Amino acid sequence: MPLSDTASTPVVPTDSRPARTGPVIALLVVAAFVVILNETTMSVALTDIVADLDITVASGQWLTTGFLLTMAVVIPLTGFLLERFPLRSVFLAAMSLFAAGTLIAALAPGFGFLLVGRIVQASGTAIMLPLLFTTVLNIVPPSHRGRMMGLISVVIAVAPAIGPTVSGVILSTLTWHAIFWVMLPIALLALALGAVWVKNVTTTRPDARFDLLSVPLSAFGFGGLIYGFSAIGESASGHTPVPVWIPLAVGAASLVLFVLRQLHLQKTDSALLDLRTFQTPAFSLAIVLVVIVFMALFGSIILLPIYLQQVLGLDVLGVGLVLLPGGILMGAMAPFVGNAFDRFGPTPLVIPGMLLAAAALWGMTFFGPDTGVAFVIAVHLTLSLGLGLTFTPLMTSALGSLPRRFYPYGSATVGTLQQVAGAAGTAVFVAIMTVVTAGAIADGSDEVIAKADGIHAAFLVGAIVATAAVALALFVRKPAEGEVDLPAAAH
Repeated sequence: MPLSDTASTPVVPTDSRPARTGPVIALLVVAAFVVILNETTMSVALTDIVADLDITVASGQWLTTGFLLTMAVVIPLTGFLLERFPLRSVFLAAMSLFAAGTLIAALAPGFGFLLVGRIVQASGTAIMLPLLFTTVLNIVPPSHRGRMMGLISVVIAVAPAIGPTVSGVILSTLTWHAIFWVMLPIALLALALGAVWVKNVTTTRPDARFDLLSVPLSAFGFGGLIYGFSAIGESASGHTPVPVWIPLAVGAASLVLFVLRQLHLQKTDSALLDLRTFQTPAFSLAIVLVVIVFMALFGSIILLPIYLQQVLGLDVLGVGLVLLPGGILMGAMAPFVGNAFDRFGPTPLVIPGMLLAAAALWGMTFFGPDTGVAFVIAVHLTLSLGLGLTFTPLMTSALGSLPRRFYPYGSATVGTLQQVAGAAGTAVFVAIMTVVTAGAIADGSDEVIAKADGIHAAFLVGAIVATAAVALALFVRKPAEGEVDLPAAAH
């Protein structure tokens, strides 16, 4: 089956690029940074919120689970939204939703309002990263994409890494409401500047059709998997209202039906999420590595704070400061990695990056009750260095290998699988830690030592998977310049 036909491939002439692409991309990067930073601020703030609102931890977890579920529902829709509606309209809608949700959360008098605010925030957040990818791919020539995708790697890697630090600093002096009040003016400023700077740099398809049946299939498919993964950790400790196999089974069955539906609809160019992107081998290979990398990133993000607090006894601010150097390193690396990709391609970056990430996860298997903080920082810096070397090359290789017609769908696919991989990584790491910890306590181990044993086991599994993935890195290649603008043969 061909990827696209000549008639349906929108070609944006090079002379149609706006003169001020720099400010537009900078604005989109800042906006995406803020909305994704918001994703990980709740992990540290949850304890304060539970105490202040007098709710259970299980209820409080819905502030994160509800956010992830909303993302899972909305992200698959972004391929259609970016193809059907002008980019400027999509950006303004996304930032308006995020700003509105932030205001609701900042003013929330109770848990219900706070949860609504988080869901509205997530609706805007889900659109931003695919929108940023699609914009860069359309207005930046292939020879300079590595540099620009390096900036995006700051968003997708550094923002989650420093989220706990930002929360820790704010919560050390202010209440949890302040987290949202700090973000609100930045969101409003981005919205105002976007109204002036963001132009319609992509070609839309007014005839693009919206398949209603695909929406609930997507929602139950991706939403069911993410909810099921999120509940695995709770299930391992015996605290879950619904047996884990139910959402996982519903999610898997719905996802199969969703895929079959898309395969049928894409024959007439009317799929909600066009899966012909996977007919490009470079895209498929890079996506597999992206999933593994995100599982490692989010798994370590969730376990490291637990280890630092419950095993080493650090406070919230201390945890944030320990993790901060890694986030700074990833941000500082972005320009170097992007320029190196443009000059040398992905191979000299991805292979050492995956080796370093695997080595760091092996290093984390040595964490114990007596481990020094300096060693933890050094290992986390190594992980950050490895992931920093892989993010930009993988993203650029994956999306840059697609025909222009499929940029929106490729961006939506990457965003969706990032969420699923993050949820799966978190679930696997937490479940292994919980089961091993419970077993050690049952055998008479001290609680702190048992927790350290559980964390050791989780990182051991992560290290084995990352080591196996190194072999795949050998096959990542840079897309040929001009390849992305050539339509495939007609039907």
